[in-house]
Amino acid sequence: DYSFTANVEEEFDQIAQGSQHWDVMIQNFYGKFHQTVEETEQIDRREVGASRELGTDPESGKPVIARLGKFGPLVQIGEANEDEEDKPKYASLKKGQFIESITLEEALELFQLPREVGEYKGKEIVAAIGRFGPYIRYDEKFISLPKNADPIAIPLDECIELIRQKEEADAPIYVYQDKPVQKGKGRFGPFIKWDNMFINVNKKYDWDNLSAQDIEELIEDKLQKEKEKVIHNWESEGIRVEKARWGRHNIIKGKNKVELAKTVNVEKMTLEEAQALLAEKAPAKKGRAKKK
Repeated sequence: DYSFTANVEEEFDQIAQGSQHWDVMIQNFYGKFHQTVEETEQIDRREVGASRELGTDPESGKPVIARLGKFGPLVQIGEANEDEEDKPKYASLKKGQFIESITLEEALELFQLPREVGEYKGKEIVAAIGRFGPYIRYDEKFISLPKNADPIAIPLDECIELIRQKEEADAPIYVYQDKPVQKGKGRFGPFIKWDNMFINVNKKYDWDNLSAQDIEELIEDKLQKEKEKVIHNWESEGIRVEKARWGRHNIIKGKNKVELAKTVNVEKMTLEEAQALLAEKAPAKKGRAKKK
């Protein structure tokens, strides 16, 4: 809305010139829908999304409902209640299916997933739909299906071909210090993986034709940077202090991390001080809810 934007900018100019008070402008801008915002805070998210009752599940006699869930559109058999032993069954909609148009037959078909497709090298292949779309699971690995593949109908031979492609892509390109080196492309560009470390490969290197020297150089540079990052390492306690971004430092123990202020002298920090800070920032343990 160009006129709305223009009016707001004009009011900002008036505030800058002193001809209008900022609090009046904010009141006029926000006051109109503030009450509505407060009211919506009390609304259950499940009540907001559109839902359709498609019919009845012939096996259980329970209603089949299409609605919007936390991770996208889904269908469910049964309704949520306090009986933990009788929870609804859920299935994600496939690409191209919509809450407004999915039929009962199409919805029931989705509950065929996860589907056992067959075996490869003595290990089971399972097709399913997850948060990020359709996939197959094989040997504890998850392999995304192509856009045109249907997890309900994909045949065994196509699954095997996808597995072979994945195995080829994940095959080690080198071995360094008796540990395999793999390569791939991720969110931040090309990388190599070694000893559970992901090492970015910058444009200085020919990623498609990495030499043994390139790989060893990348790994050694990464190891050196990791060493330089550590200020203290109390191995017996599993606690270390490391450099972080923007001139800050972190205390790390397992999955717990405490960010330190720039004013803290980390060079002189003792183990006891680090332990105290970790204890202070430790998340509170949740107690079990009592059954009524």
